[in-house]
Amino acid sequence: MIRIPSFVKNLKPYKAGKPIDELVREKNLDRIVKLASNENPIGPSPTAIKVIQKHVLGLNRYTDPASHDLVQAISRKYSVQPNHIICGHGTDSLLAYIINAFTTESDEVLTSEGTFIGIYVSVRKKGRKLVQVPLKNYGFDLDGIYNAITEKTAMIYLANPNNPTGTMFERTEFEAFMAKVPNHIMVILDEAYTVYAEHNPEYPNGVGYEYENMVVTRTFSKAYGLAGLRIGFAVGPDAVIESLYKVKLPFEPGLLAQHAAVAALNDDDFLDQTTALNKKSLELLEKGFTEIGIQQVPSAANFILTIMPNEQFAATFCEECLNHGLILRHVNTFGIPAGVRINSGTLDETNFALTVIKNVYQKLSGNLN
Repeated sequence: MIRIPSFVKNLKPYKAGKPIDELVREKNLDRIVKLASNENPIGPSPTAIKVIQKHVLGLNRYTDPASHDLVQAISRKYSVQPNHIICGHGTDSLLAYIINAFTTESDEVLTSEGTFIGIYVSVRKKGRKLVQVPLKNYGFDLDGIYNAITEKTAMIYLANPNNPTGTMFERTEFEAFMAKVPNHIMVILDEAYTVYAEHNPEYPNGVGYEYENMVVTRTFSKAYGLAGLRIGFAVGPDAVIESLYKVKLPFEPGLLAQHAAVAALNDDDFLDQTTALNKKSLELLEKGFTEIGIQQVPSAANFILTIMPNEQFAATFCEECLNHGLILRHVNTFGIPAGVRINSGTLDETNFALTVIKNVYQKLSGNLN
């Protein structure tokens, strides 16, 4: 019989939500609004759509393994040398490559409780030990993480803003942390939601630093509206990027993803529209949650984490919202059992969501008395 490593046996496969069309049939609903995956409610960039249509006929050819045009576009936009950039199938793919390239089985990866579930999966599927420090006010406790470093710590994962809490650590705190971390420990700075936070002058924009032991990951899945194409990039020292190319699958990202990302990266009007809508939607959600009496965590991203009375309430709340056509994310698997995350939507979607949430929350709250 084939031997399956124990760390693989203990893994739980990712369970995606049901397709919207299937839910419409199953629930017999006229409308489904999905605000569960932090996607861009506007859709993809119009310029990206045009570029995709233009390059469809080239699908019979393998894509450029070095993502030359996209790397050059990223280099120009962020003033980063091309040899400091690598592209891949989104943040999940890049995290897997970083762990593969810079850790061994005896190493430990240090991070926080209540952060991006992708890092937990990536670490555990390689059989590495994951060490988690409790959140502090729903944010990364950088002092706590530093104090948890041991001789076995090979890597530290930080997300800023953090998913699923939306909290952000500031420039001075981050720089003080990096000044203390030993140079042999790789620091991953996951900036999936930078577009929503970078207007804050205290935001430590990762690509502006040149730490020899840090790699920054970003994605086109959120603000850029390209979640369905799976594409992201990482920025780091040339020796780090060279090592990542050695472990990366050769023909990723795909042809259409590369061309669409170049177009989306330069579509400033689309990004302005995206961030403006996000601001309005979050303001409506914040006001609505306050009026309803739902605890919420202030967010620097494109979603809000709400805190329900307990884990069972959160699970039932999400199921009841789904029965009314609203898909939310119960973030118990992220490490926040009573947390429910909702991302910004169009104004119509946001108002629809608040109506459903108010009715469901008040109904379930009445059952607690």
